[in-house]
Amino acid sequence: MASVTDPHDGGFRLSMLLNDRRYRGLTFQFFALILIIVAMAFLGINLVRNLAAAGLNFSYEFLGDPANYDINQTMIDYTSRSTHLRAALVGLLNTLLVSVMACVTATILGVIAGVLRLSKNWLVRKLMSAYVEAFRNVPVLIWILMIGTVVQQLPSPSAFRGDDPDSSMWLGLIAATNRGIYIPAPIWGPGSLIVIAVFLASIVGVVLYRRYAVAKLYSDGTLLPTFWPSLGILFVPTILAYFLMGQPVSLDVPELQGFNFGGGLQIGRPLIALWLALSVYTGAFIAENVRAGILSVSHGQTEAAASLGLRSNRIMSLVVLPQALRVIVPPLISQYLNITKNSSLAIAVGYADITATLGGITLNQTGRAIETILLLMLFYLVISLSISGVMNVYNASVSLKER
Repeated sequence: MASVTDPHDGGFRLSMLLNDRRYRGLTFQFFALILIIVAMAFLGINLVRNLAAAGLNFSYEFLGDPANYDINQTMIDYTSRSTHLRAALVGLLNTLLVSVMACVTATILGVIAGVLRLSKNWLVRKLMSAYVEAFRNVPVLIWILMIGTVVQQLPSPSAFRGDDPDSSMWLGLIAATNRGIYIPAPIWGPGSLIVIAVFLASIVGVVLYRRYAVAKLYSDGTLLPTFWPSLGILFVPTILAYFLMGQPVSLDVPELQGFNFGGGLQIGRPLIALWLALSVYTGAFIAENVRAGILSVSHGQTEAAASLGLRSNRIMSLVVLPQALRVIVPPLISQYLNITKNSSLAIAVGYADITATLGGITLNQTGRAIETILLLMLFYLVISLSISGVMNVYNASVSLKER
């Protein structure tokens, strides 16, 4: 008796689209795609008809009009006479800035907390457990408002005036005020690009050296030092290039001018509140991912590494974490996506992200709700897919390779 999946001598027939399992899945997918296209076309036609009935049209010409509003923190030149498109770009860069900063900080905090949650020290273990349970069970919006309130209680810039030692700047370079933190800003002179290039090359050198040290350990058991050589590779070439090029990089130190600081670089209070809140909140979730990944590694691996004479930090970095990454990375991708999407709560502390500019002020001024919301959806979709794509490539590199 012939199976429905066996090839037929008579060639292809239309009935095989449903009866043959080789084509049945493709047939169902094709009809599903047709239904989705029809549904989207119906919604689009209905939208255009309703806009026409209301005397409106679908247009993005408003992006070329003056924005007529100020933004408290910008990474590029912007004035109130700039266009709505420029304002949206400022908000986009602000969103990317806080997202990248929070991803880096949350990862560091999460890895440290996750490892310490398995510490043999009872006090350290309980403190990390309290941190994880406290932060991940309270909405991130509450933490944003709370940290924003704490930052607002810092001294005003005028408090740094006078001879009081408590009013001096930290190291004479940094001032933490209720308006934000003022730090030195680099001044790039001729030849600074060469110094930057040497520094980037040094980072690559550190990565290559550490990989060589690990490969050497795995191949013949030779344990090479990594900490001090890494520091030397990272800083010595850069320092030499800095002096050989005539010290092309200098610092613009903030100074108190009147009632506020001038010069330097200001990290505004809204950015600090949002950055810290997203970091500590998401770091609690990452800590649980790290703890689960470490526990997924057989305890026999640790005992075998200890029997070879490896120290605890070496066992964790060379044996446990490389295997735990297969469990840690997939949920870590979701946490990075959550950081990007949770950054849309920035309006709670007055941080001008893409939601506050394009989806807030621009929408209210122009009344173009559909156009602005579609742009917002497109942005978050693109950035989420980009993060997911990059992390999936990394996940594939650390996943278990089966023969």
